[in-house]
Amino acid sequence: MTTGERGREPDELPARLAELLDVYADHLRLERGRSEHTVRAYLGDVRSLLTHLAATDSDARLEDLDLAMLRAWLSGQAAAGVARTTLARRTAAARTFTGWLTRTKRIPRDPGVRLASPKTHRTLPAVLRQGQAEEAMRAAESGAAQLDPVAVRDRLIVELLYASGIRVGELCGLDLGDVDHDRRVVRVVGKGDKQRSVPFGAPAAEALDGWLRVGRPALATSQSGNALLLGKRGRRLDQRQARTVVHEVLEAVPGAPSLGPHGLRHSAATHLLEGGADLRVVQELLGHNSLATTQLYTHVSVARLRAVHDQAHPRA
Repeated sequence: MTTGERGREPDELPARLAELLDVYADHLRLERGRSEHTVRAYLGDVRSLLTHLAATDSDARLEDLDLAMLRAWLSGQAAAGVARTTLARRTAAARTFTGWLTRTKRIPRDPGVRLASPKTHRTLPAVLRQGQAEEAMRAAESGAAQLDPVAVRDRLIVELLYASGIRVGELCGLDLGDVDHDRRVVRVVGKGDKQRSVPFGAPAAEALDGWLRVGRPALATSQSGNALLLGKRGRRLDQRQARTVVHEVLEAVPGAPSLGPHGLRHSAATHLLEGGADLRVVQELLGHNSLATTQLYTHVSVARLRAVHDQAHPRA
């Protein structure tokens, strides 16, 4: 091992592997059309794998990336307490990566085809009760009553997330032209760059009107562009800001679970199904590729009905 290699940080890749990671990133973005969020997740997992490879031998080659090494990498992750869902994602990322290495002739055979995913224990997501959701919306509306531009924006964030069930990334990516005011519909770009139109109700339309009349003009700068939602400095709202807003609004609701934007999405889907919406309609609204993903919310509804029955029925 050279002096330079001895001085390398544990998570710093050798130059040849770092360059390979850059090429793979371009493949994910340009050839596979993956979103930046997906690319970051995959690159983080693959970087972990390549770091493990380099740690076994500073001169390790890609050909040394065999099934035993893949399993040893995952075993180390599991021993460190990594959640099963994360292990399943990293397994999928590894298989995608080794498949690419094989197709591009960087390794002679694909070890990932024999790598099994750990079974995950799928848990039901926490959701708001309908009364709690109404309280949260009232809290946001009360905060916006003083016409503070940030409070007006915050009301729109929670109203639109709950009304439409869109993802926080889809919310932050909205432009002014994506809103059809007359039809009360927003056009969003979801996973895989797939577009869909999602309706929203009268309260969200009212919040949107207040934001466009009072809030956005007060925060807009030359850097705002066409972004619908803005941060305090006039730039496009980022996802961390939106998460903070949702957490703060829900803190004002007694007994409400601690949820972020995805919790509002879960709640919207559950409440739609409880209200009698067709499962395939909810699938379309949420932008799920698989109906099985949407069916999770039917289990949420059943679980809540069971909890109420157990609590209220004399012969439960």
